[in-house]
Amino acid sequence: MLILSIETSCDETAAAVVADGRTILSSVVSSQVLIHAEYGGVVPEIASRKHLEMITPVITQALSEASVSLDAIQGVVVTRGPGLLGALLVGVSAAKAIAMARSIPFVGVHHIEGHLFAPFLEQPVEFPFLALVVSGGHTHLFHVEGFGRYTTLGRTIDDAAGEAFDKSAKIMGIDYPGGARIDVLAHTGNPQAFKLPRPLLHDGTLNFSFSGLKTAMLTQIVKHPVVIPGQAASDLCASFQQAVCDVLDAKTGKAIVQTGAKRLVVAGGVACNSGLRSCMAQCAERQGVELFIPRPALCGDNAAMLAVPGNYYLENGLSSALTMDATATWEMDRIRDLLP
Repeated sequence: MLILSIETSCDETAAAVVADGRTILSSVVSSQVLIHAEYGGVVPEIASRKHLEMITPVITQALSEASVSLDAIQGVVVTRGPGLLGALLVGVSAAKAIAMARSIPFVGVHHIEGHLFAPFLEQPVEFPFLALVVSGGHTHLFHVEGFGRYTTLGRTIDDAAGEAFDKSAKIMGIDYPGGARIDVLAHTGNPQAFKLPRPLLHDGTLNFSFSGLKTAMLTQIVKHPVVIPGQAASDLCASFQQAVCDVLDAKTGKAIVQTGAKRLVVAGGVACNSGLRSCMAQCAERQGVELFIPRPALCGDNAAMLAVPGNYYLENGLSSALTMDATATWEMDRIRDLLP
């Protein structure tokens, strides 16, 4: 099956052509980072307007790079949610229009569901597996038994890890998006230089909390401002990154023990972070499980990842109706309830 995938949940306009839910023929991502950097974060209305401007050129480019015409597409997959509602509506409207014009099926999938299956675009992962999804808006642990069969084991109760990275960077005076810059500075820093909290590390649950860590960063900067670049700034970045990784490591290890998982998937935008990738490699080795982390291009928001679950649903006759709406919030555990 030849699928056209569309992703517009936040500030990337993305489209991809994927064969059989596994082979990427093209993957195009138009980023809005430079636009939103002026405001220190994503402005929803601006994001929606930019999606409207870029959706047709991005889809056209994806088809061109795959050397296929729209006539060859057999199904359309789009992010239904969660995300910024105005941004989601652009992608959903485009998917519906193509499906209706071509009389082909389409399906709206969960954004995080796409991240879960991004590794499948590089190699198959046997079910069941444990998944840690870490991004700007999500920090979740899932037990994955199959497509559409997810159990949430733990989640953030306030800030997501990626949000904590970007907000802490802003506190330090690093331009948006600062999470990647923290990773770079951390390479030359001492992770033991600053004593920072590990929220909920020993609370007995698999939930996460990063708001306290962010507050600790603010307190530290107010008391002892750092100059960027500089050794103190690198040390603070390394200490912050280590604190986040320690929490993710501990909770993931506990989840592996509780579920008896033999395979671990780590995905989402923060999975690009070199410190986290190294930490999860050590965790997997210590726990004796097989680790799957997609290459960085498949960790950030992209459309190709959506084709993996999308292909499964369409091949099994699970398409969406043209009356389907985008949704800003959507619990993973309820995916099966909301599919036709």
